[in-house]
Amino acid sequence: MKKCNSLEEAREEIDKLDRDIVELIAKRNSYIKQIAHFKTSIDEIKSDDRIDFIISNARAKAISLGLSPNLINDLYITMIDNMVESEVAEFKNAKNC
Repeated sequence: MKKCNSLEEAREEIDKLDRDIVELIAKRNSYIKQIAHFKTSIDEIKSDDRIDFIISNARAKAISLGLSPNLINDLYITMIDNMVESEVAEFKNAKNC
């Protein structure tokens, strides 16, 4: 992590990180859409076991980095819920082609 020497410099670094975070979320969503093509039913899309696994791993990583696991938990739940909707839409589009 870079040591900043001013408020402006710290904000610039945060802005860069925010752009990177959004790009990573977009990449994750792209893979989610690809996954929809490998599934055979809408019921298969929302796998509670898989979601629990993902969130558990994210929480553990947060703890190892000194970050609030509850923050990560909430972010991942929101992200996964939205991406499940995206995956369902992609699944339906793929099956209609």
